Amino acid sequence: MSDRKRYVIVGTGGRSRMFTDAIFKDFADQAELVAWCDTSHVRMEYWNNYIAETYDTPRLPTYRVDETLAAFDHMVAEVKPDVVIVTSVDATHHAYIVRAMELGCDAVTEKPMTTDAEKCAAIFDAIERTGKALRVAFNYRWQPTFSTVKQLVASGRIGKPTLVDFQWRLDTRHGADYFRRWHREKKHSGGLLVHKSTHHFDLINWILDDRPQTVYADGGLMFYGEKNAKERGVVHNYDRYSGVPAAKADPFALHMDGSHSGGLSGGSELEGIYKNAEEESGYIRDRNVFGGEDRWPITSEDTVAITARFTKGTVMSYSLVAYCPWEGERLTVTGTEGQVEYFGRGQGHVIAGQSDEQLAKDQYQGEKYIRLQRMFEEPQNIPIPKATGGHGGGDARLLQRIFIPDGEPDELGRDATHVDGAASVLTGVAANRSLETRGVVRFESLWPANAPRP
Repeated sequence: MSDRKRYVIVGTGGRSRMFTDAIFKDFADQAELVAWCDTSHVRMEYWNNYIAETYDTPRLPTYRVDETLAAFDHMVAEVKPDVVIVTSVDATHHAYIVRAMELGCDAVTEKPMTTDAEKCAAIFDAIERTGKALRVAFNYRWQPTFSTVKQLVASGRIGKPTLVDFQWRLDTRHGADYFRRWHREKKHSGGLLVHKSTHHFDLINWILDDRPQTVYADGGLMFYGEKNAKERGVVHNYDRYSGVPAAKADPFALHMDGSHSGGLSGGSELEGIYKNAEEESGYIRDRNVFGGEDRWPITSEDTVAITARFTKGTVMSYSLVAYCPWEGERLTVTGTEGQVEYFGRGQGHVIAGQSDEQLAKDQYQGEKYIRLQRMFEEPQNIPIPKATGGHGGGDARLLQRIFIPDGEPDELGRDATHVDGAASVLTGVAANRSLETRGVVRFESLWPANAPRP
């Protein structure tokens, strides 16, 4: 009898591939994928063909689920997984996590853990009732750059942290894609302040070993959307941006046949799991970032700035923009004895009319450094460990920890629990509430009553 742990994947969109490849390629001795679960048979069959061709492995049973979750229950009863990996639409994460635990399984979930305070409370309740475990896949914790920043802050080299300044810039390749997808609607994603910023809020919570006390946010939809486009003289009379003459050489367009995929890799994959599944799923992957708001309104902001105070007194300034000409981030932590700064200019730039091949050729890593400067001393450039793979090497390290846990505590505390997942989600929820009320939101007012204190 195999001693490999049995896994199922719920939600077979593009993000599921990271876990699929890990199980079949790198962790086949420790893990076994035994089923797919999704709202679309087309998507699941795409991945069955993929594993058959790529890994010469038998096709897996598929379970098409609806809002009743009956097919999910049936799958668990039939294939008896040890762990459920959840990579579905963000707003549904809690439903699968809770039901998996009630049926006796542990769970691994993509970030964000969920999208609001009530769903966080449901997860905490399920963990308390069942005793099962949840891991939140925060890969940025495992990126060598951020691990190095964490080490420097935790070592006391800059004294007590007093101010964090965190700037995140998404370019017109990466940032635009959130406004083509279901992520543009807060009811599905919580908006970028939950879906995307949960990465960043978790990093700050982890680096400071603290949680926010108060949150204030400002911002709005300032670039994407019909109104902003019309103000710039751009008029689009269609709600999906492909198959029309205007889209042919527009870098904001997405063509899922692979001829030009808006700077995204995997044209045939986009076609296989999204375009071919449209009739069955009703989901349109190539929505127009400057139109289509009658059918799919944009309710997420593309420009935000946040001020937060943490319980130990640190003040944070955070900003996110989703249409920058370049991609990268800057994180500066100032303390009573010095400062550490990380800067990375990352994934390249986009020029109108580029093919995917040209874009890949023109991409550059740009500047990247970590600099430590203690008061009254010369600045030091801190070596950044080399890393390859997704999210600056964070994906590979996270997957290693998930599939081959050695039982030893990580000295940097990078294993993220449901408490960490909730703390990052609720920072974004607090920011969303601040945008709505135009006031300061107390983080504690959102924390579930049934949860351990963060």
